[in-house]
Amino acid sequence: MSDRSACRPDARVPPGHGRTGSLDARGQPPRHEDRVAQAAASPGDLSRLAASWRRSMIRHGLDPAAPPPRRQVPAGDLRLRQERLGRLIAIAGPQLDQLFQLLGAAGCNVMLTDAEGIVLDHRVSAADDATFRGWGLWPGADWSEAAQGTNGIGTCLAEGRQVTIHRDEHFYAANIGLSCMDAPIWGPDGRLMAALDVSSARADHTQAWNALIAAQVAHSARLIEAAFFRASFPGARIIAAQPETPEAPALLLAVDGNDLTIGANRAARRAFGLEREGRLRPRPASDLLGRPDEATGLERAERAAVMRALARAQGNVSAAARALGIGRATLYRRMARLGIAENPGRLSRG
Repeated sequence: MSDRSACRPDARVPPGHGRTGSLDARGQPPRHEDRVAQAAASPGDLSRLAASWRRSMIRHGLDPAAPPPRRQVPAGDLRLRQERLGRLIAIAGPQLDQLFQLLGAAGCNVMLTDAEGIVLDHRVSAADDATFRGWGLWPGADWSEAAQGTNGIGTCLAEGRQVTIHRDEHFYAANIGLSCMDAPIWGPDGRLMAALDVSSARADHTQAWNALIAAQVAHSARLIEAAFFRASFPGARIIAAQPETPEAPALLLAVDGNDLTIGANRAARRAFGLEREGRLRPRPASDLLGRPDEATGLERAERAAVMRALARAQGNVSAAARALGIGRATLYRRMARLGIAENPGRLSRG
């Protein structure tokens, strides 16, 4: 990965790069903008990529063949946005640093945006500084779908999910030299508040490499989300349940000194049927977690996740711990607390 020339903003991937399909009348792969327009005009194409292209062209009125607008908010607007999310930026900083330490040498740019797709903070090497400025991947830049069409940041925010937009999956033909891996960051009120992005303009950047980066981006986003949730309820007791898989976010509840549940992250809101967004109506924690003499709701959810992991691992605790993303000793402690025998088959007979 030493070819820096591949990172130039004018580097282009041939239309249809990495794809197979029909040829045009000249026996050539169709131009990128033609593929986008055809997919956007085809209601029978139900793929998520086609849906994003359709939004970009029909809802936002963008032209995939046109030069993409490099929209930049005024400096004063950027400062206000950074101040508004100052605590999130501070909490996310160590994760941005860690991602950059892992990926910066490979020519990647690490960015944090707000919910509108405006870049608030970033990490980039001096060697790649001019490259990403040329692409418009810089603080203050607008990477919403409305501005740039299908792209990692904008599509992640538009759909509220982790996405990877690799090269010619971008809407604009001028952006197909980029690969973007993004994950959403949800606030303690259940609303989308930011996106975490890693972008690369390397010509040798592969989809297999994308998958490795995407997993790390998702993990970092979950850590930022959990840390921000904890910081949002100072003095409260935070109760967490281990997710069923390492990819899933933990269920987090904030309980005050009166044993009232005053906060719940998005995963917990969904699991317990609480308000989907906005302020949480305080509830006795016992109403959600169960009475002292019975298993709590969180304990039941955690016990079920541990039991499934043990069953899939055929009772092998080490394998189950790896699947859950925790240490073997930690899993043994949780099994003891939840009353789970080492042999899940014996417990299921009871």
